[in-house]
Amino acid sequence: MRTGIANLPLHYGKAPSWLFQRMKALARQITIAVVDEFGAEEMLRKLADPFWFQALGNLLGFDWHSSGLTTTACGALKEGIRGLEKDLGLFAAGGKGGTSRKTPKEIEGFGRFLSRDPQELIYASRMAAKVDSTAIQDGYQIYHHCFFFTREGSWCVVQQGMNEFSRYARRYHWLGEGLNDFVCEPHSAICCDQRGECLDMVARESGKAREVTAELANEKPERLIKELERLKSLELPSRHHILVRDMNPERLKGIFLRTYEAQPKGFESLLVIKGVGPKSIRALSLISELIYGTSPSFQDPARFSFAHGGKDGHPYPVDRSNYNRSIAVLEKAISQARIGRREKLETLKRLSLLYSKAPRE
Repeated sequence: MRTGIANLPLHYGKAPSWLFQRMKALARQITIAVVDEFGAEEMLRKLADPFWFQALGNLLGFDWHSSGLTTTACGALKEGIRGLEKDLGLFAAGGKGGTSRKTPKEIEGFGRFLSRDPQELIYASRMAAKVDSTAIQDGYQIYHHCFFFTREGSWCVVQQGMNEFSRYARRYHWLGEGLNDFVCEPHSAICCDQRGECLDMVARESGKAREVTAELANEKPERLIKELERLKSLELPSRHHILVRDMNPERLKGIFLRTYEAQPKGFESLLVIKGVGPKSIRALSLISELIYGTSPSFQDPARFSFAHGGKDGHPYPVDRSNYNRSIAVLEKAISQARIGRREKLETLKRLSLLYSKAPRE
């Protein structure tokens, strides 16, 4: 299920090479430690937790409040486990910009190591991206998509969208474990600071709207275009101005012809039709409300560590020697644990427990 959303301001620049090399090394050792101790599925659960992921990015030394934390942490993880995927039983695909579009091909590339049909994972990847870019219309354009998965076919997604007007980015987390429905409340926690106007077609309250919207997609395009033309002359609630102003009925006619030919059986099958994007879904949801009174949810679904410093010097500059020491300690603890000497790894676990029980100011 989608487990969370985090809002982060847009920052420019990238991690310098000296820092990113350390990020990869530390991410590699952390991943090995988690997988060795708890299994690859637990690593997915941790990545799907927006708070754990944020802490990981901070631990790696990236800016605590930067949108770049997402892309850099995912990049460090992907590069960090490169060459170890088969041994770990953990794989990573996708990334930022054009790299995100290579996700299906990268998943297929690992197919020989999997005990599950790669096409099922490719479908999960595409649906996660389609839901957050089309079914949820919150003003954020997806530009980063990272897909993590195991040999057995468990998976999680960490993806991020950008809002050019607010200068903020929003991060979306998905976890395949326990997911029964891609289009009805697929999240268990959503975290962010900023909210705005939003069309949320995957909210529980949008259930009837999803049903009617899929039924309308089976109608002849001429009827849908006629209803859209009516919308232009109606006095609608203020929330609808963001839904109507940029829709051109004639341009949507070709998409409606495609949905009519496909005859989708439900909202999920409508969503996966090629070409069905935000404007198509907005138009169909408006028509469903106009004709049948089935209003979708317009509530923004968003709800709501320093260890080595940050790239920009906040809260303090990265301590390179301390960073190197952390990597070395983990490397030694893991290598000794693998030959049966687990004392150092057990000590790290005890320190973690003590920290978790310590009083907070």
